[in-house]
Amino acid sequence: MLALPLNLILPRKWKTLTGRIIITMGFRMYLWALSSMGACHFNLQALDILQNDSPMIIAPNHPSMLDALMVISRLPNLACILKSDLVNNLFFGAGARLAGYIRNDSLRKMIRLATEDLRGGSHLLLFPEGTRTTRLPIGTVHGSIALIAKEAKVPIQTVFIETDSAFLTKGWSFFRKPSMPIHYRIRLGKRFAPPSDVRGFTVELERYFESAMTEVPFPPLYPTEAERQ
Repeated sequence: MLALPLNLILPRKWKTLTGRIIITMGFRMYLWALSSMGACHFNLQALDILQNDSPMIIAPNHPSMLDALMVISRLPNLACILKSDLVNNLFFGAGARLAGYIRNDSLRKMIRLATEDLRGGSHLLLFPEGTRTTRLPIGTVHGSIALIAKEAKVPIQTVFIETDSAFLTKGWSFFRKPSMPIHYRIRLGKRFAPPSDVRGFTVELERYFESAMTEVPFPPLYPTEAERQ
């Protein structure tokens, strides 16, 4: 309701900044409400030191549907890549359009827009797996993250999202009640320099996540392997 009129009223140069600040504050209030109700406990302070850093790609693992909300709630100058259906939706996409989020309908266009956004001074949230994790500790890493970093000449900051619950993982039913409170913790990993070899770096990044997350206890994904069969 707020984003629709702002899209019409605000001059172009103010839209992106306004939209991203509104989304950040909205998500921060939402997570605060979950904490206040005792449903979740969030330890996200590690992200705060990135707020004033130069442009980079923020690359977290992706266990649940809350991951993007947690990262965006701490980083107001952040672009995201979303499914085109969400961005084009009249109501659900209004905020995304105001914030200048990037559609994923065309790979070439997506890379160009992401590169332009980074060169303009923004951070970019990009999950290396492209979707929620389907294989622990991390799924297959896509080459688009290395390609965008190479084109924009920006580093890649790895981020680890840890949780003690399979709530909202891939395949979780909205009608299944989780045990509460659910704990979430974010910590920073290694920051990689802009790659020159896209294919080689993609392999290196996947191996790094696998190695760094080996000792982290994660709940089994839902549904479990036995339930999938």
